Amino acid sequence: MVLGELLRMALSAIWNHKLRSFLTLIGIIAGVASIIGVMTGISVVQRTIEHEMSVLGSTVFQVQKQLSGPSTREERLRAAKRPPTTVANANAIRENVSTVSLVGSELWDYGHVVRYRERVSSPNKTICGGTPEYPPNNTHYVAYGRNITHEDVKIGRSVCVIGYAIAQELFPWTDPVNKIIKVDGRKFMVVGVFEEKKSAFGANFDNYILMPITKFQRVYGMRFGNGAERSVNITVRAKSPDLLQDAIAETRAIMRRERGLKPNDEDNFTIFSNDSQIKTFNQNTAGIKVGAFVIGIVALVVAGIGIMNIMLVSVTERTREIGIRKSLGAKHKNILSQFLLEAIILSNIGGVIGVVIGFGLGNLVSAFTGFPVNVPLNWAVTGLVFCTSVGLIFGMWPAYKAASLRPVEALRYE
Repeated sequence: MVLGELLRMALSAIWNHKLRSFLTLIGIIAGVASIIGVMTGISVVQRTIEHEMSVLGSTVFQVQKQLSGPSTREERLRAAKRPPTTVANANAIRENVSTVSLVGSELWDYGHVVRYRERVSSPNKTICGGTPEYPPNNTHYVAYGRNITHEDVKIGRSVCVIGYAIAQELFPWTDPVNKIIKVDGRKFMVVGVFEEKKSAFGANFDNYILMPITKFQRVYGMRFGNGAERSVNITVRAKSPDLLQDAIAETRAIMRRERGLKPNDEDNFTIFSNDSQIKTFNQNTAGIKVGAFVIGIVALVVAGIGIMNIMLVSVTERTREIGIRKSLGAKHKNILSQFLLEAIILSNIGGVIGVVIGFGLGNLVSAFTGFPVNVPLNWAVTGLVFCTSVGLIFGMWPAYKAASLRPVEALRYE
């Protein structure tokens, strides 16, 4: 019997028992949808986070006092007691690490107001006191005008590069370059404007001002308003992706030397890169993925038992049909293939519906957060493979029972 004929008969049997088939599909749909939904939701968030984390580029890492990524309260309190990272630390890395090409320093402060003539910005502007390495090390480049220079830093000039949103807010009809703005009442000349860089997580990439770090230190000092000492964020670019791990190792050695750490002392600073942050995210979501997978598998097993029971009922109802087909020459393998194919098709119909529902549920994250929609096709394939396996495994006994019926006994069955 050709495959086309087997397929037609299997689909006909499913169609002739719509309610029974639908009830059987519910378990498959629930199992697959739960797996695909959770994995899609995590994929949406993960893809967005990976894009956001690419702010450091593939060859850049950061050295700072504070921890990066999730941590316990005790770890955060212990990290708060660390000595701050400094410009001197950055200079030591620049002078002693041979595998790096750019080393930048950054100081940050938040909640400032910017003015241009009668226009006043909203009070959510961020100020970064930095060095010329800021744009390349943070993959946020100047769209027009110029970047701050080493001479600006050396002299401590009152110049700045403003974010795209600030330019739109204060200069809707005017070129901002060479205009004088006031930051907290102090005059700065705008020398450039950053390209637009939106963030799905609400980061103010377009709402900050970059000024020379020396000017920042002179105006805002090295302590916050509460007296806490500021710590410098150090960004380091390796000469190539292949040298990234070497650069991190060399930088760690220099930082330990500069901060007077003994061989048995733990690091009192944090080094992180894109890869380390993404790895942390994957570790934190691993439990959710495993949980969703286990729940989905349990649902599929329950659905598989339902398929087996339905198929056994179907074999009983179609005993005379099987007897007639066998008496007309149908072989053992023909009957086995028909019922097995019927179970697999039924399982995969539920799988396809579950995949579609799962994608929809998972991408609700996009609807509520504005994250880009993502469709992880690899998980769709995985889901359908599992559905095929469920149909094959749980359909085997009913198919074998149907194929093993004797024609004479089957014909006499009432």
